[in-house]
Amino acid sequence: MDWGTELWDQFDVIERHTQWGLDLLDRYVKFVKERTEVEQAYAKQLRSLVKKYLPKRPAKDDPESKFSQQQSFLQILQEVNDFAGQRELVAENLSLRVCLELAKYSQEMKQERKIHFQEGRRAQQQLESGFKQLENSKRKFERDCREAEKAAQTAERLDQDINATKADVEKAKQQAHLRSHMAEESKNEYAAQLQRFNRDQAHFYFSQMPQIFDKLQDMDERRATHLGAGYGLLSEAELQVVPIIAKCLEGMKVAAAAVDAKNDSQVLIELHKSGFARPSDVEFEDFSQPMNRAPSDSSLGTPSDGRPELRGPARSRAKRWPFGKKNKTVVTEDFSHLPPEQQRKRLQQQLEDRNRELQKEVDQREALKKMKDVYEKTPQMGDPASLEPRITETLNNIERLKLEVQKYEAWLAEAESRVLSNRGDSLSRHARPPEPPASAPPDSSSSSNSGSQDNKESSEEPPSEEGQDTPIYTEFDEDFEEEPASPIGHCVAIYHFEGSSEGTISMAEGEDLSLMEEDKGDGWTRVRRKQGGEGYVPTSYLRVTLN
Repeated sequence: MDWGTELWDQFDVIERHTQWGLDLLDRYVKFVKERTEVEQAYAKQLRSLVKKYLPKRPAKDDPESKFSQQQSFLQILQEVNDFAGQRELVAENLSLRVCLELAKYSQEMKQERKIHFQEGRRAQQQLESGFKQLENSKRKFERDCREAEKAAQTAERLDQDINATKADVEKAKQQAHLRSHMAEESKNEYAAQLQRFNRDQAHFYFSQMPQIFDKLQDMDERRATHLGAGYGLLSEAELQVVPIIAKCLEGMKVAAAAVDAKNDSQVLIELHKSGFARPSDVEFEDFSQPMNRAPSDSSLGTPSDGRPELRGPARSRAKRWPFGKKNKTVVTEDFSHLPPEQQRKRLQQQLEDRNRELQKEVDQREALKKMKDVYEKTPQMGDPASLEPRITETLNNIERLKLEVQKYEAWLAEAESRVLSNRGDSLSRHARPPEPPASAPPDSSSSSNSGSQDNKESSEEPPSEEGQDTPIYTEFDEDFEEEPASPIGHCVAIYHFEGSSEGTISMAEGEDLSLMEEDKGDGWTRVRRKQGGEGYVPTSYLRVTLN
């Protein structure tokens, strides 16, 4: 079925329908254009949102970036940013493949429709012109017939009138004959015009207009097919980005699963562990007996291992009350303004950075030497003298970095000794193990000797004045009055520990040990090795099981 056969008399209907089809095409193009603007605005807002919540500081300068929670959040922001990129890709595809192509196609369809309807209207005008000519010839034939009949009646009346002259009668007969001849010519002209109009009308309705309508039908069907393809492009643009969007969503899911609360707690410890010892009990100072005041001050002023601690009053107070408001510190090159453990870590980091820079300069020096040798063997490749300034500069950098490495190594050694002297830090994989408790067990001969030596040194210390530094170390030998006869449990060494300090004992990773005394809150546990020998090891290095 086609329009030329079934809708031969519906010219106006076809005109309205084809115009509606083109209007629908334009409406869809406008819809996709606005959809593209929505996608672009959405992507822009997402990128702005991601930029708003990204950290301002680089990851290496941001301690929070070490937490799995922060890393997962940054990964989610990255996935959202990638998701925004896919929305921009959808907008771009819709703009190029739908808006531009369909808008261009719409203009072509409008031009083609205009040509077809112009052709149809010309055919209609020609048919209407032929019909007007037919009407004119018909009216002329009708008029001539009436005039001929009237002239015939006039001639007959004069012929019967006895008073009429012969000349009048002849004249009337001639006039009637003339009118009759004119009517006959009009009849022939009308018949010819009618035949021609019928032929033109048949050509118009059976050939010319059906062809035009068929062309319009083909145009409209092509437009509908193209519009349907445009509808498909809308979903195709989305389907193209579905795999990437699925990866973005999967990345968000992985980021959510990567949050490790235990690890974050350990990171917090590593970042902020000070390395200071917990404050010991404050001894009672009996001011009612002035003679006993000096030993008391001496005991408070000297750590239990006999080594004086050079700490100011502000530092002592800050250590005894660590939750109070801290004074603003001055940053120093050796990081001495930091707590011992943090100072050690920062110095270790700086030392590693300097070693990397030193190795880089050494490699560059070797490369320059090889290049110089090549230039000397093959002068056309370059002048060896041109490399001398760079070689000299590299050597100066190497010397400078070596001095800095030595400087940081010295500071690091001091910091490590400071950590050992504080006897309160606990090691993990990136930190040193804590020292033994301030007072050694009474059953250890070394501890008793050390205790007597400490008492002797304390008695020799001059009395501390008010406001003078009062370290927080003290001894309570009564806490270790007797040693358990048998182990109270067993434990396994998680890490290797070198017991180099007095009162400690070495252990290898994975070694089974007997638990002799639990940790009393100072970070140390007393154990016994199977080969014999007892001592203290860091509690954090053990996996303990009580009997």
